[in-house]
Amino acid sequence: MGKTIIVTGGAGFIGSNFVFHMLDGHPDDRIICLDKLTYAGNLSTLCSVMDRPNFRFVKADICDRNAVNGLFEEEHPDIVVNFAAESHVDRSIEDPGVFLRTNILGTQVMMDACRKYGIERYHQVSTDEVYGDLPLDRPDLFFTETTPIHTSSPYSASKASADLLVLAYHRTFGLPVSISRCSNNYGPYQFPEKLIPLMIINALHDKPLPVYGDGLNVRDWLYVEDHCEAIDRIIHDGRVGEVYNVGGHNEMANIDIVKLICHELGKPESLITHVADRKGHDLRYAIDPAKISRELGWLPKTKFSDGIKKTVAWYLNNRDWWETIISGEYQNYYEKMYGNRV
Repeated sequence: MGKTIIVTGGAGFIGSNFVFHMLDGHPDDRIICLDKLTYAGNLSTLCSVMDRPNFRFVKADICDRNAVNGLFEEEHPDIVVNFAAESHVDRSIEDPGVFLRTNILGTQVMMDACRKYGIERYHQVSTDEVYGDLPLDRPDLFFTETTPIHTSSPYSASKASADLLVLAYHRTFGLPVSISRCSNNYGPYQFPEKLIPLMIINALHDKPLPVYGDGLNVRDWLYVEDHCEAIDRIIHDGRVGEVYNVGGHNEMANIDIVKLICHELGKPESLITHVADRKGHDLRYAIDPAKISRELGWLPKTKFSDGIKKTVAWYLNNRDWWETIISGEYQNYYEKMYGNRV
């Protein structure tokens, strides 16, 4: 018998890819997407699955306790996977408050509903940014699940706070939880403010490619489908109360990624423009995924050289998707295409 799974933030980048992954890989499950449709939530992303009988979209805020409890009353979910979050570091520097509300209080509301109505598993999707950063001159160092939390931005602090709250609910109330902390994701349907889609779109328009500082900050890049597979394994076979690091083994300096995108698109590197560095900019992220590999048999399948080619090709072949975002039209999609279906 299939499970009923609530996926919060399922109209966002990683959440939507996870919805597709679960509908394709677990056709007997019922997938409920709960999304507030803030600026980064795009309902048109889900148009290909909207009419599937085992899929339902609900527009609501995870901080809205009445809406969340009402959904639990209706659906009696077995599993909750919480992607819903404010996630852009620059925005968190400009307005920390909304990050604290969504990322911490929203997590509390979801877990309170899980406690009230019962759940097999609550899974929190977190980030490697809770660990802070690593020095550029120590390539032998990696984040493990026991690395102390040491946050650098309001965004990472809000995600770390949520992680601690999740683990506290497990210890205090016995809530069956798990947490995954991933490295930087890339792939289809990523909002254009993020590094890779921003550089692709700007380069296509021959616009400047803004790179923070010297561009030598290093990130570990994970193709989004590999991340979805990891979460799938954790919610089904991962141990309750555990944290799993999910990394791509694809460390790249930001400047090298931008140059690679220029090469893929046949654009000159002279488009690259160095701008003032971000406040508190972390130097290097690198994840050791040995635990999830050892316990669940997961390893990333996609090499960055292959994943970036697929990603560039997707943005070239799906201009309508990101052009409507740039124009702001995507924010009207809900009322235009779905307003009468709730």
